[in-house]
Amino acid sequence: MTTNAARTVFLLAHTGRPAAIRSAELVVQGLLRNGLGVRVSAAEAADLPLPDTVETVTDTSPSAVDGCELLIVLGGDGTLLRGAEFSRASGVPMLGVNLGRVGFLAEAERDDLDKVVSRVVTRDYEVEERMTIDVLVHSNGDVVHADWALNEAAVQKVSPERMLEVVLEIDGRPVTGFGCDGIVCATPTGSTAYAFSAGGPVVWPEVEALLMVPISAHALFAKPLVTSPTSVLAVEVQPHTPHGVLWCDGRRTVELPAGARVEVRRGAVPVRLARLHQASFTDRLVAKFALPVSGWRGAPH
Repeated sequence: MTTNAARTVFLLAHTGRPAAIRSAELVVQGLLRNGLGVRVSAAEAADLPLPDTVETVTDTSPSAVDGCELLIVLGGDGTLLRGAEFSRASGVPMLGVNLGRVGFLAEAERDDLDKVVSRVVTRDYEVEERMTIDVLVHSNGDVVHADWALNEAAVQKVSPERMLEVVLEIDGRPVTGFGCDGIVCATPTGSTAYAFSAGGPVVWPEVEALLMVPISAHALFAKPLVTSPTSVLAVEVQPHTPHGVLWCDGRRTVELPAGARVEVRRGAVPVRLARLHQASFTDRLVAKFALPVSGWRGAPH
């Protein structure tokens, strides 16, 4: 079948995993068989058994997906977050296939590859927008770093033997201060990621809110906080404390000197996710964490 140049899908895969290589091969074959074009980065193409009809690009920036209808990502959470960087910058929806463990950002599992191809071919998917956060780092009154995150921005200590002394602020007002291992500022999407591990609440994706979750805080009042999506969260690293580090989605990092201030607010640009299933987030939560629900009888009829 002749390739339909008007419809191109970009494929992003964790080629260090044999399962990803085989999965990529099956997805590419299915898309090409149905007349869709496939684009892959040249670096990943070198590790994949791809036919000559697959387009390869040397560009490693998000502009590599320009003109594509969809971005299909095969891998674990790290690969999916890498795909989110491409999706946010380009506006191209991301469809994740989980080859890792939990994979809350993924819409399908490895056994669903035939279904994924079929739904992409027939455009039988919906696109939803996920809230992001914009992050600014101030030092000595100047903005020294700007970043963003889909899951979370985490301010963390560097020295294992010393706590990070911080003061938390919401909407221009101080809340509390303490020594801790760090602070996680998260989106609802990120509530099942690092914030969850730190003891934060699970927030349904359709809820618009920002989270602030302390990590191992030495204080009586060190509870997770959930604020309005219009709030501005700030973490001030005390001048007398050792320097810290900022991690955004566990992928991008910058050192925080003593006295630095990290501001987090709702992101101006969302990440667009392609959805194949109408299942509720409740069902997804139960499935991902294998929660015990036996004995449930439901509402009386």
